[in-house]
Amino acid sequence: MKVSRIIAIGLIAAAAIICIIFAAGVSPAASHETDSPPEQDEPTRAELVTSALAAAYPRRVEKTEFREGTGGAIGDWAVLIRDVWYYYADGKLLPEELLENANDYSPIPFYNYQRELPPWREPSADQTARYRERGSSSPRNSRRRSPHFFDALWRGHDRDEAYERGKSIRFLGHTVTVHYGILEELALVEEHILAAAKTDPQVQPWINAINEIEGWSWRNVANSRSRSYHSYGIAIDILPKSLGGRETYWLWASERRPDWWNIPYEDRFHPPDAVVKAFESYGFVWGGKWPYFDTMHFEYRPEVFFLNGMDLATLR
Repeated sequence: MKVSRIIAIGLIAAAAIICIIFAAGVSPAASHETDSPPEQDEPTRAELVTSALAAAYPRRVEKTEFREGTGGAIGDWAVLIRDVWYYYADGKLLPEELLENANDYSPIPFYNYQRELPPWREPSADQTARYRERGSSSPRNSRRRSPHFFDALWRGHDRDEAYERGKSIRFLGHTVTVHYGILEELALVEEHILAAAKTDPQVQPWINAINEIEGWSWRNVANSRSRSYHSYGIAIDILPKSLGGRETYWLWASERRPDWWNIPYEDRFHPPDAVVKAFESYGFVWGGKWPYFDTMHFEYRPEVFFLNGMDLATLR
């Protein structure tokens, strides 16, 4: 009798709870759904890029956040460097006072970068048309890349200021001037290359064949109006004594071969894979992986690795 009374009371209570829920216009299933956290949207490209910059330069980028627009303007992600906010602005990274002139600039290349050199494939018809147009276009007709973010990041707003940041270092037996902020990374790259030379038969002959190494040089990217990363001292070119009939830079190659995009890897001068890996593990991208190839060129762009989900051996 007691057991049946307890069961009856429980059923009545349950029925009462259900009646209350339905009276409020909410089903049990709907009530459960409202207790779940709201579904999160995927991060925007702006958020990914600004987060990668903050992770890549923790001693230079003070913080990153989404900043609400004013006067009806749409908000945007931005990074803070020395009390100035640089807004993503479709990849142009502009200070607030230049946002209204954003169309005057081309985006900074935050590109896809693969861990391994992808197999060479003959370009498609669309790619061929794009490469041909790039080779024949005048730099006067192109927009320049906004220099403002990297000017602030590396404190190189003009030639004299950038030169003051340069320091000379011995690298693989040659003297090269680079930004003082990458001296440690470059020294560690050299350490790994020299270690590889003891076991990899390709590395020491490559070192012996180096003719010159160029670092800091205040100039624009060839055939463009955009400032080269050499201007900040964060890029180096390693040129051999002889290319052995191979090509190292698409623009130079175009003077001999109008269809330079059809030059296969075996006809390009590539450093040993161990050398490329040593540079990449410390945040340097290699120009040999670019469609507009530049196989002698390495530049310090750790944010590119973060954007592509790659881990670095070290990070200042």
